[in-house]
Amino acid sequence: MGILDGKVVLVTGGGRGIGKDFSLAMARAGARVIVNDLGSSTDGSDIEGTPAQEVVAEIISMGGVAHANHGSVARYEDAEQMVGEAIEKFGQLDAVVNNAGILRDRMFHKMSIEEWQAVIDVHLNGSFYVSRAAATHFRERESGAYVHMTSTSGLIGNLGQANYAAAKLGMCALSKSIALDLGRYNVRSNCIAPFAWTRMIGTIPITDEVQRERVERMKSMTPDKIAPLAIFLCSDSANKISGQIFAVRQNEIFLMSQNRPIRSAHSDTGWTPESIAERVIPAFEADFYPPDRSQDIWSWDPI
Repeated sequence: MGILDGKVVLVTGGGRGIGKDFSLAMARAGARVIVNDLGSSTDGSDIEGTPAQEVVAEIISMGGVAHANHGSVARYEDAEQMVGEAIEKFGQLDAVVNNAGILRDRMFHKMSIEEWQAVIDVHLNGSFYVSRAAATHFRERESGAYVHMTSTSGLIGNLGQANYAAAKLGMCALSKSIALDLGRYNVRSNCIAPFAWTRMIGTIPITDEVQRERVERMKSMTPDKIAPLAIFLCSDSANKISGQIFAVRQNEIFLMSQNRPIRSAHSDTGWTPESIAERVIPAFEADFYPPDRSQDIWSWDPI
């Protein structure tokens, strides 16, 4: 008996990288899997094959049940179709893993409108489209789980990824809103920030020795380390967990903080720019966050 026996799980971007490992691991855990993958290159520009069908064949060969979908999460009609196919093929949908993604890295002052829009469309809009397409079904059944793949590029920061960071942080806000709005229907929504070496991460440009060392560390972090948490969050064992943000790095699991007030200042007569400079900033500045990048926070080697 697997922890996902009887469940139907839709994995977007499920044909390669972390998504492929999710698809295979979900099947091993007993789920019937809708493997969605457009089959595009890492920047979303070229269709490179049929990875979804290849993963489905692998699942079937090991005795599992799966169905391939080749739609684009960046189109709402495709999102509706992949959810509809899950219900048509298997009679239900129990969980959605919003994993599909592309990268178009560029320093902010050089980033084009097209590079911004393409990444927002896949990560943020795509997560909304697929989640919204599944929401009606989840609400009617009064059950369901969403797992959204966010990133420390959004949670903390990284160079040359304004589009990706904005989309990934936006996905956390989307997840929290889903958790709040659909909680009354027993629908859960959580995020995972994965550390893993994939073909998409492999496209990040190496600009200095620090970046080179970071990339070398990431090569030791394999996608299979992420799947157990995603499977757990899709299972009934996680039925009381919603609105949370986790990170996984090799054998480490982190619960990430969320925005909350850390200091306050008040004045009975209100504030002027001068009094803010004189009183508020000196009281606050010890708690200002430096412009950290992800590697500044995780400075130790993966465990």
